[in-house]
Parts: sequence; C-alpha cells; structure tokens
Amino acid sequence: MNSATPITILFADDHAIVRQGLCALLLADGGFRIVAEARDGREAVTLALAMRPDVIVMDIAMPVLNGLEATRQILAANPAARVVVLSAHGDDEYIQRMLAAGAAGFLEKQSSAEVLTKALREVAKGRSYFSPAIARRIANTASAPRDRDGMVKADARRLTSRENEVLQLVAEGCANKQVAATLGISIKTVEKHRQHLMDKLGIHDTAGLTRHAIATGVIESSVLLTIVGEDHLPAATAG
Repeated sequence: MNSATPITILFADDHAIVRQGLCALLLADGGFRIVAEARDGREAVTLALAMRPDVIVMDIAMPVLNGLEATRQILAANPAARVVVLSAHGDDEYIQRMLAAGAAGFLEKQSSAEVLTKALREVAKGRSYFSPAIARRIANTASAPRDRDGMVKADARRLTSRENEVLQLVAEGCANKQVAATLGISIKTVEKHRQHLMDKLGIHDTAGLTRHAIATGVIESSVLLTIVGEDHLPAATAG
C-alpha cells in the first residue's frame, strides 16, 4: 500500500468493462483514487472541469465527442489539466493529434499494469510519459517540420474543433436539429458548419462524411453499427 496522498483519476472510456478493470487495478495498487468515470467525451469534459482530478485517462474513440476533441476542450478551459491517452489506436496521426492537443502521455491499451501506474505517477508530477513503442515513434518524427497545430504535414483540409464536433455527430446519425441541441448552437449554424465540412473535404453527402469520419478515426465503425445496424451502413463501412 502507498501511504502518500492518493493520485486522483478520471477514466474516460465508453466500454464499462474497461473502466471497471482499470479502476480495480488502480485501487489494488493503493496509490490512486478514482473520482469519476466518463462514458463519452462530452461527459469527460464536464467531469474533468467539475472534479479537477490529478490525471485524466482518455480513450480516443468515444461516442458524442471523441477523446481528441475532449482533450482540446479540457485543456482550453483548464491548461493545468493532465491527460494520458490510453487507446487501441496507436498510428502516427493519432499520436501527433493528441500531442498537439496537449496530452501529457500516450499508452497503448495492451500496455502492462506497471507501465500504466508508472505513467500516471510521472504525469501527476508534471512530467510526460509514453510507452516505449510510442516514444520511439515520436523520436523518429521529432525533427520533421510541423504546422502551427503541431502536425508534421500541413493540410489545407484541417478541420476546426467545432467542425470536428459536427462531423462526429453527423456521422453518428444526428439530424441538424439534434446537433444544434447537443452543441447549443442554431440549426443555421450547424448547416453552415456542414457546408464548410463538405467544401473542405470535397464530400457531397452525409454517407461520404460518415466514411471520412470512420477512416480518420473520428468514430469507429463499431460505434456506427450500434446506432444504425450493419444493413444500413454507407457502402464500404461495414466490416
């Protein structure tokens, strides 16, 4: 048991079994206290700002608001917040985007319990921590030229934070009225964002936006399956 003051943790993951397993693991360690659990990115933002945990453990692929946008919003409201990404998505673009958003750590979900607890302790001390495989990949791109968003390659199609929120909700099957209610904006503003999305991406219909959202990790095809069922997926997304 650790006699020091426990490190407070918020877990954000849409899979209950993952949250329960991680909570049990950290409670058994004795050096951590779970103050909240979030089932999606929007809930993570609300709880992170209300509870002010020492460390937020953030999944990337979550419904309503993904972990990338949730991290951006949390750090915009509270720059002192400490976010550790724990995700099954470990390709270079995910890593770049999360680091550019301000994440202090990045671990793959297959990381050991020892790596996870070490990462949380390091990040709680104000340091950064990355699993060995992630650290090597960061080192390999460290000298590459980056744009002002921290990405290695400039992309004229880069979406704003609000456009990413609209894209996710549209891809999850929300009508403009639902998107407006969720984001607290007008339907006319939603329509404007949708048009900007289509113009930037060269996409002309909702099915195309959905395919793009899946391809870029904004949502997972499994999330879409739970919403509409495989028979109703846009072409080339079921799998």
